[in-house]
Amino acid sequence: MVKALTDETFLDETSEGVSLIDFWAEWCGPCKMQSPIIEEMDEESDGSVKYFTLDVDANQEIAGQLGIMSIPTLLVKKDGQVVDAMIGYHSKEQITEKLDQYL
Repeated sequence: MVKALTDETFLDETSEGVSLIDFWAEWCGPCKMQSPIIEEMDEESDGSVKYFTLDVDANQEIAGQLGIMSIPTLLVKKDGQVVDAMIGYHSKEQITEKLDQYL
């Protein structure tokens, strides 16, 4: 299961290695389409990428600091630095292609 982040845990959990964070909300239709893909990628992962979710309604501080204006947004972090973002729904292939650039 993909680990849920909070405003309090975000920086610590994403400070090392490559992380993909799915910014979402319960009421967001495209988010509900994106979530199963992230779950599947996490289950198939060899551990080279850490997968997380962050509910923007419950954790507005981090979303605000990062300028997340649209959801779903998939944020890629490498060693604590934001290196890429994908806004809107993306296929497994699109996400994999993006992540491969940072491994």
